[in-house]
Amino acid sequence: MSALWSVGAGLLLLLLWVRHRGLEAVLVHHRWVFVCFFLLPLSILFDIYYQLRAWAVWRLHSAPRQHAQRVRHIQEQVREWKKEGSKRYMCTGRPGWLTVSLRVGKYKKTHKNIMINLMDVLEVDSERQVVRVEPLVSMGQLTAHLNPMGWTIPVVPELDDLTVGGLIMGTGIESSSHIYGLFQHTCVAYELVLADGSLVRCSPTENSDLFYAVPWSCGTLGFLVAAEIKMIPAKKYVKIHYKPVRGLQKICEKFTEESKKKENSFVEGIMYSLDEAVIMTGVLTDEAEQSEINRIGNYYKPWFFKHVEKYLKADRTGVEYIPSRHYYHRHTRSIFWELQDIIPFGNNPVFRYLFGWMVPPKISLLKLTQGEAIRKLYEQHHVVQDMLVPMKSLEKSIQTFHADLNVYPIWLCPFILPNNPGMVHPKGDESELYVDIGAYGEPKSKQFEARASMRQMEKFVRSVHGFQMLYADCYMTREEFWDMFDGSLYHKLREQMNCKDAFPEVYDKICKAARH
Repeated sequence: MSALWSVGAGLLLLLLWVRHRGLEAVLVHHRWVFVCFFLLPLSILFDIYYQLRAWAVWRLHSAPRQHAQRVRHIQEQVREWKKEGSKRYMCTGRPGWLTVSLRVGKYKKTHKNIMINLMDVLEVDSERQVVRVEPLVSMGQLTAHLNPMGWTIPVVPELDDLTVGGLIMGTGIESSSHIYGLFQHTCVAYELVLADGSLVRCSPTENSDLFYAVPWSCGTLGFLVAAEIKMIPAKKYVKIHYKPVRGLQKICEKFTEESKKKENSFVEGIMYSLDEAVIMTGVLTDEAEQSEINRIGNYYKPWFFKHVEKYLKADRTGVEYIPSRHYYHRHTRSIFWELQDIIPFGNNPVFRYLFGWMVPPKISLLKLTQGEAIRKLYEQHHVVQDMLVPMKSLEKSIQTFHADLNVYPIWLCPFILPNNPGMVHPKGDESELYVDIGAYGEPKSKQFEARASMRQMEKFVRSVHGFQMLYADCYMTREEFWDMFDGSLYHKLREQMNCKDAFPEVYDKICKAARH
């Protein structure tokens, strides 16, 4: 009873302090208070609900039976929109704050919302080595479903809450992408409800133009209702090698060298300054030295990027074995390194042991509760960007990131980009090795000004025939956007499938210059 009184008194004092300082001041300058006391417990409740739901669906085997019925309901909504005169664009009815993208989509308020409740794993076909899923299945949900069955998918993008639909309509990448490409390149078929209410399946051999046009289209060609993704056999561990490298030229040379090796199952780099990095390579294995196993995903363990930094500070190489699922979600607990700006003491051993089991807060809840003051603060003083550039331009790109942003750590992730039709492909006629340069944090460059600096970055990326991930803030004009991306197939299909009255153009949906 005395403990309850203590907790109650503590909460009362906290509320009095919030009232004295003002809620907005606390949310802006002491956001960790709100996150620790409210968002972390709420995030746990969210996780419990979705885990119980997934378990119930698995036990009752209801997903395959109900999928067709749910798709018909989507078709009925689209046909109803047509009967109403097609007066407004359509979009999914999923609230904007539930998406992992940092953008707040105002179009949800003006467009016709089509409710799409599709969040189940439908079928695991071991013979074809394909898993069929609905678009709102998350990466955490999918790996938890497949791993006990001895399977995984070739590219498991970081962060548990990323969904299949978002990774197809946008894009996704992981440290295995130097072998398998982007997330879209591991998909073998899509099923969509089109603007006329019809249901269409597309693959490289069936409605192939639509298959190649869907990735990066951000839901502006139709509503994704199912996807088929390749599977590969899962193994118990990832044997990971840590290699500190100093000097920008040596970093780029070593990273490029390792990225070209197909015997590496995984390759990634974390840059801690312009001339300091740790390059990691990994291979899948079922055998491990017990003394070298590191279950990095356990709640009390140090954040992964801080663990990696120890090898740099000690100036030593290292080898350890990480359980596969822990490896796939190694950056989840710290949201790469974004959580250190929200909970500055989050990696402290005391916090990890007492409260680490509640981390991370849901990105969707962070968005929902950020308020206009925090949104503007983040927009002007915070960067979350992934730029995809040819590997041959890596050194020049890092120098540009340093000059325009000066944000560290920086994430480096290689990927092979096939010469397929669609919005994103190499300049030449053959596949080319690219690298994702991820900058997440507060820019230290004295000249940084959000709009001007990002436009400068976008100009550079276009000049080397690179691409900007579309989940982030984009400041390009329409002409600049279609100079970066190949819109020929996309525009052709929008014309053929009568999408112009049904969905906004992708530029109007995602670019700051077009949104209102």
